[in-house]
Amino acid sequence: MKPLVAIVGRPNVGKSTLFNRLVGRRVALVQDEPGVTRDRHYADAEWEGRKFTFIDTGGFVPGDEDQLLQQVREQAQLAVDECDVIVFVTDARAGLTPADEAVATYLRKSGKPVVLAANKLDNTSGQMQALAGEFYRLGLGDVQALSAEHGLGMQELFDSVVARLPPKEEGEDAEAPPDDGIIRLAIIGRPNVGKSTLVNAILKEKRVVASEVAGTTRDPVDSELTYKDRKLLLTDTAGIRRKKSIAQRVEQFSVVAALKVMERSDVAVLLMDAMEPAVDQDAKLAGLAEERGRALVIVVNKWDLVGADQRRQETFRESLKHSLKFVGYAPILFTSALTGSKVEKVVDVATELADQFRFRAPTPQLNRLLEHMVDNHPAPIVRGKPLRMYYIAQVAAAPPTFTITVNHPDGVPDMYRRYITNQLRKTFDLRVPIRLIFKGRPGQAKREARKRPQRQGKR
Repeated sequence: MKPLVAIVGRPNVGKSTLFNRLVGRRVALVQDEPGVTRDRHYADAEWEGRKFTFIDTGGFVPGDEDQLLQQVREQAQLAVDECDVIVFVTDARAGLTPADEAVATYLRKSGKPVVLAANKLDNTSGQMQALAGEFYRLGLGDVQALSAEHGLGMQELFDSVVARLPPKEEGEDAEAPPDDGIIRLAIIGRPNVGKSTLVNAILKEKRVVASEVAGTTRDPVDSELTYKDRKLLLTDTAGIRRKKSIAQRVEQFSVVAALKVMERSDVAVLLMDAMEPAVDQDAKLAGLAEERGRALVIVVNKWDLVGADQRRQETFRESLKHSLKFVGYAPILFTSALTGSKVEKVVDVATELADQFRFRAPTPQLNRLLEHMVDNHPAPIVRGKPLRMYYIAQVAAAPPTFTITVNHPDGVPDMYRRYITNQLRKTFDLRVPIRLIFKGRPGQAKREARKRPQRQGKR
């Protein structure tokens, strides 16, 4: 998978501003007060041909000094446990603080590559640059002087990050997992929902060929098995962190764990606790699967603690669909990993979704469907003219991705996009993410460009 680069530091040093600047768009909420970043944000970036993922850490509100130091150290530990390179952001105008020193001490002991950034140096005067000098005392090597707000020093920062990334691995930049016949399942979820128990239940009850691949303190724990003549690789995110890691008791950190394993998975198995379903963190993990284009099966675990009432189960299902309607296509299963109830069903459904994930549709059938869709639900008017759809083709799988040639590719309303997506799902019985790409006819952009000056000249 792509390397992870965490941006850490105490509150109000400009982490989110730097994150937005580095990824080239406004992803993280920014406000001039401490503790604004309540959620963890992540976005891909590329520099000098190397792709990686930035993570904007946050999620804590400072209290007294002791509490603040503890919370900042927790953020640093997340970076040490999960990421390949750490960008440690400080406020050069405020100077060196005890919180900075506490994080620096932890990072030095970790041995992880660190880029030390002295932020808020808004001009290049010698006096301003001298403010960065005191941060050399932290013992983390060179200090990158920069201004995230004004975009100063970004090139040098990128160079420093890329220089510290681990050697590039084969297939690292691939958007989809390899198509080698192995079905890769990522078991994700909040801490203590039963992820490891589910993996153990699958291996124990249906294992034909299985082997445990021991993970290090930073690597996921993989389990291989053959199920109904299909080779599967289960990755349990619970194995990513050390047992005593502070990150295990902070729920937000499961997003980073899921991010690591989902890059190389076909299907994400999102485990929820039947006693506490569809909390905000579950929605974040489901959204992560949708954003990364991975097939998703939602598994409500510990259902034995709720009961076997079918009506209650259906009520529960409808509530989940409402809470997670942005992934309404995903199947929902009710299991008990502890007793083994419906565990086999999880593997069966995940295998079906893996096949759908790599589905390929015949082009003639697609175009008959497009004609049928337009006849039954005419496309809307865009810029005073009917939206015309000429041709559809599938250009990729994993997930299924379709290109539709239209006369106004930028004017297709979201409502009509959803209509097309739903028709594709219904026709081909797809319960996985679908990607639509709208493009103009060859030469359309040049023709429109030639027309514009002519119209302006007549005026």
